[in-house]
Amino acid sequence: MASDSEIAGRRQFLKSAVAGAAAAAVGVPCRAGHSAADRIVVGIIGPGGMGMSHVRHLCERKDVAIAAVCDVDEQRLMKAAEHVTAGSDSVPRAEKDLRRVLDDPAIDAVFIATPDHWHAPAAILALKAGKHVYVEKPCCHNIAEGRMMAQAAAGSGKLLQVGTQSRSTDFVREAIQRIHEGEIGEVLAARAWNSQLRRSIGKTQPSQAPDHLDFDTWLGPAPVVPYRANLLPGVWRWWYDFGCGDIGNDGVHDIDVAVWGLNVTTHPERMTCLGGKYFFDDDQQFPDTQYAVCEYAAETSGRKRLLTFEQRDWSPYVQEGYENGAAFYGTSGCLIIGHTVGYRMYRERNQLAAERTGEADLVAHHTNFLDCIRGIQPRLNADISAGLLSAGIVHLANIAARTRVVLEFDPQREQITSDAEAHALVGRRYRDGHWAVPTV
Repeated sequence: MASDSEIAGRRQFLKSAVAGAAAAAVGVPCRAGHSAADRIVVGIIGPGGMGMSHVRHLCERKDVAIAAVCDVDEQRLMKAAEHVTAGSDSVPRAEKDLRRVLDDPAIDAVFIATPDHWHAPAAILALKAGKHVYVEKPCCHNIAEGRMMAQAAAGSGKLLQVGTQSRSTDFVREAIQRIHEGEIGEVLAARAWNSQLRRSIGKTQPSQAPDHLDFDTWLGPAPVVPYRANLLPGVWRWWYDFGCGDIGNDGVHDIDVAVWGLNVTTHPERMTCLGGKYFFDDDQQFPDTQYAVCEYAAETSGRKRLLTFEQRDWSPYVQEGYENGAAFYGTSGCLIIGHTVGYRMYRERNQLAAERTGEADLVAHHTNFLDCIRGIQPRLNADISAGLLSAGIVHLANIAARTRVVLEFDPQREQITSDAEAHALVGRRYRDGHWAVPTV
């Protein structure tokens, strides 16, 4: 926790940064298109954990200028603004209200690394404001918001990249190419898993929010609830109103790879999930243990396909060699990918046919996004259509775990047809009249 004198000094820094922002923006006008030599001007919305990773990497690039940082937590906001000023030649504006970032005509694109409940509202507002969008995973808090994001992206003519960086990671791309080219035969089943040791979030009662946090703005369009000490920062992901559980936190990375390799182009038609609070006795609302299985309708091959997901937040032990990963089972072999580790491919009689090590490449994912804005690369590696496929599994699995029923799902209409209680969870409740309630 910063001292009073440090906070006062940082506040003075922010005043100076805001005063100098206009000068920093000179020479970086908003453009309809970009050449390879152009600097793309960006704003960072939510420079917390992953958001600060974006800040650090983008500060190192000569082809990017960070014109604004935005956060409802004054301490995080000051830290991000200080880092940009010290680590680049940009002097960013520091804003608490994302609308002030979106109103800036000099800003070409925004990086959204807010809590999950803000992903869709912020992204839709940004697209409507004419900004390209990079939004963290899962791309949406619920299925209905994901569809609104896709519609907003299509109608805006702007790009929307989802922060599943495995899609730009070279060793993962190589592995998926091997699968799609048939090196392990026809893949009829895939499995993803997330096994690690989380900490208890404890049990708390409602209390007063700290002075440095604008909690009302943090809530945004979500239903109003009282502040509690184990709600943020970071802990929001374990609460229904704000996060998607660990399946939507780390698990979605492995699910995204599994969906990609399975080569499906739609949501599953059937899903069920069992799980609950088997280990932690705390306020977390999502399961710490979760086993989901979903079935896809027959597509071009005429065969159905199966995807399973396993989560254990109390078991940091490797399976098939990897703590977190995805496995693909083909008619003439299998391929196993370890998240940020590498892959191994086996053919008949368990013969090791290929292997490679590697790490997740966030910088490559940034480059793909920025180069697509410039027109250098032809397509995004993780556009909204890809993001919706992995997020859809997250949301359906969580719905099935809450209702404990088998879900029959219409992928085209994105409706649960088998259970009215479950279908009500396809969307969410919003705060009446809030300016950020998503619409298209």
